[in-house]
Amino acid sequence: MFSNFKIFLAELVGTFGLLVAATGSIVFDASHGGTLGPVFVALMHFIGLAVLIYAFGKYSLAHFNPAVTLGFFISGYTRRSQLPIYFGAQLIGAFLGSFFVKYVLGDFANLGLNFPNLSYSLGIIYAVEIVATVFLMAGILVVVHFKKLNILSGVVVGGIIALDVFFLGPVSGASMNPIRSLSPAIISGNLADLWLYWSAPFIGVILVGLFYKWKRKSEIKN
Repeated sequence: MFSNFKIFLAELVGTFGLLVAATGSIVFDASHGGTLGPVFVALMHFIGLAVLIYAFGKYSLAHFNPAVTLGFFISGYTRRSQLPIYFGAQLIGAFLGSFFVKYVLGDFANLGLNFPNLSYSLGIIYAVEIVATVFLMAGILVVVHFKKLNILSGVVVGGIIALDVFFLGPVSGASMNPIRSLSPAIISGNLADLWLYWSAPFIGVILVGLFYKWKRKSEIKN
């Protein structure tokens, strides 16, 4: 069991890296007139998250996301006393990441802010964001539960995020991460869609976390 300080540091640096990879790829693409496109953005999500998970997963399980932290808590992998450590580190890391993107990569595309495609109904948008988060949390718990898959954690989780971003991003924005949406929204001053990214991802992880908890109890009884 690692110390709370190591968990805090891993989550802070990891969340910083997530913001740079996720929002930085969008900003970098926008600074080049959008010529790199969705494949580049999805690929940077995959590479960035895979590297971060392999670098910090052994210290904090590489949450980098308050919704994922809640999912880990519900499923029994994170203690209640650790929640403020995770949330605090993620908050600081996210804002540091957004400031880095703004002042190093440039002030483009609202700092990589997620936004829903309003050509779809709000019901579809909301459902897609929940589904994207369900895929993410389910993938995470699979590689955590089956120890033999731990070596594939970065590839699996990074791959799920990249696929969500590529296929579902054009509908809901595919944030899956409230803190990833919060810092660029506040720094860029665009708060209109935060309600979506501060509700749907939490619903997604609660659904998966409760199902996982029920499944484990059923296995123990049997």
